[in-house]
Amino acid sequence: MILVTGGTGLVGSHLLYFLLKEGHTVRAIRRKSSTLDSVKDVFSLCSETPEIGGNLFQKIEWVNADINDVPALSEAFIGITHVYHAAGVISFNQKDYAKVKKTNIEGTANVVNLCLMNMIQKLIHVSSIATLGKEDHGALISEKTEWDPESNNSMYSISKYGAEMEVWRATQEGLDAVIVQPGVIIGSGHWNRGSGLIFNSVNKGISFYTPGSVGIVDVKDVAKAMLQLMQSQVVNESFVLVGENIYYREFLSEIALNLHKKPPTKKIQKWVLLLVSSVDSFFALLLGKNQKLPKSTVHSLYKTAFYDSEKISNALNFSFASSKETLARVAKDFLRKP
Repeated sequence: MILVTGGTGLVGSHLLYFLLKEGHTVRAIRRKSSTLDSVKDVFSLCSETPEIGGNLFQKIEWVNADINDVPALSEAFIGITHVYHAAGVISFNQKDYAKVKKTNIEGTANVVNLCLMNMIQKLIHVSSIATLGKEDHGALISEKTEWDPESNNSMYSISKYGAEMEVWRATQEGLDAVIVQPGVIIGSGHWNRGSGLIFNSVNKGISFYTPGSVGIVDVKDVAKAMLQLMQSQVVNESFVLVGENIYYREFLSEIALNLHKKPPTKKIQKWVLLLVSSVDSFFALLLGKNQKLPKSTVHSLYKTAFYDSEKISNALNFSFASSKETLARVAKDFLRKP
């Protein structure tokens, strides 16, 4: 039996769909407070008919557990042979630091420890390109680009790097594992978080763009790569998953055109967003709310970085969907949502 952590997330829900479509027996972890509505939407959108999606969804064995609740997590591991670890917290807000660290690092440590205790045959861990170092002069960033602890890394980057260290530690203790490092993951069904928020923002209207670039990847490609890596003989390796490197102006314009909105035409200066971030920080502190525009996010919007996915392409003869194809599909799904 296969275990999926983070089954209610964007990657986890798509992964569950493709696993069940291939006929696997699957158990998925969910928190008691989580909703399954987005997972049902993903199954419906991915299937030829809602009925087929509904039938596949019913085959999931759900377990109420948290990756930091070791007793409950231990119960979820009974009878498991393979694990996909997709659970994690994405946040760049300093207020969430303790939660991000506990979930991404300590939670991953719990997962790999139970993998070792239960003699799991293989683990696929979802990390991020945020754990990679930086290259000068526009050189491609790959799995070989070493993490720089002295760099101005975000707390999210630090937490995901710490999670990777837990996985590598487990491989030294005998666990076969593979780490995937996706870029910004684009997919349907989860419209109120992650890349879904980008579609919401563009749909409301965006006039400005920043000069930076972003590495994006279709969530379906992420899920398919994970399945192929699990079924392969590849172990103890990491793989960058970026389908395309694209500038923010092109990225936002493509989404806008597919949503029948005006694309952004004005470049906004960095100092303006930094000022907005400072004001945002002040009111967030005053009102006890989360900051909407952390400085780390502003810096990332002006960063130009290009990622190399040649390793996964060579290892599995893997090919990625084009950004135009992905953005058109997701925009179409967005326009059809209730």
